[in-house]
Amino acid sequence: MSASVAVGLIGAGWIGRFHGESVALRIPGTRLVAVADPVPGAAASLIERVSPDARAYTDALALIADPNVEAVLISTPAPTHTDLVVAAAEAGKHVFCEKPMALTLADADRAIDACATNNVALQVGFNRRFAADFAAAHDVITSGGIGTPQLLRSLTRDPGITADVAARVKPWTIFNETLIHDFDALLWLNPGARVVEVFAQADALIHPQYKEQGYLDTSMVQLRFDNGALASAEANFQATYGYDVRGEVFGSGGMVSAGEVTRTAMRHYSSPGILADTPRVNIELFHDAYVAQLAHFADCIRSGAAPSVDGLDARNALEIALAAKESVETGLPVSLLSVRR
Repeated sequence: MSASVAVGLIGAGWIGRFHGESVALRIPGTRLVAVADPVPGAAASLIERVSPDARAYTDALALIADPNVEAVLISTPAPTHTDLVVAAAEAGKHVFCEKPMALTLADADRAIDACATNNVALQVGFNRRFAADFAAAHDVITSGGIGTPQLLRSLTRDPGITADVAARVKPWTIFNETLIHDFDALLWLNPGARVVEVFAQADALIHPQYKEQGYLDTSMVQLRFDNGALASAEANFQATYGYDVRGEVFGSGGMVSAGEVTRTAMRHYSSPGILADTPRVNIELFHDAYVAQLAHFADCIRSGAAPSVDGLDARNALEIALAAKESVETGLPVSLLSVRR
């Protein structure tokens, strides 16, 4: 394998384009050699901007079969992830997959097993772990800086969703694709602990007209860990003030927090009051974290090290998401033993 990792990108949508740009332009030692997207012209448009020598495909399997591709970066719609992970692994390609890696535990196991059997790296896109403030908070916790975690909190508030977009949101997206970040963060910030009980409530408060088709945009989830700690995870799709992602862990010896609502420390003081800029999109708030996670993936391929966030981490977060779905459906707390099968 060359010192420069040859990456093929599957999915040239919003986040896929950013990842492709990072591989081609932002991360030393990586090359974007191929892009696949079923939308005519989507792959070629990205290639033309960032990597003119790369190959364009409309068929993901054709990209996976390309002998010039050493690693595959999957940023397609969630239901396609598992099959693409398995196909890439069986072709001997290392895999970076956007969350969620799977939508069922059986599919999660299938993806994990395929990568293990074929001895390829598998990393999942939980970018919060690579954000400097969240990583620093994790280091404080693992070094004993707050004692034993007792109360944890994680929240995701997206900056807005229009009615036409809400109409296309798949059922349970708030758990499978939004709060799954918070579930992973809470597991990571309570090292070694497992969630044993989940109670979730959710509703469509922003666009209630789509609730009957399974759309949900507001949720609160309570978690109980096997080490006695309690946690909450909340999400809302319309924070009018900007993109808001934060975390907090209170322990027996102190507290640590991560996440900042404002873009910078600048404050504008004038007659209307105090004003501060806020980030409005994910690639602004987590720009450096998105790049860092892919740099880590490339480093793991070159060194042979295991990625720090893998398929098992994705499975652990997914089982919480599935329990949250069941809790909303039944109105009752759900033991994780009921979904660990």
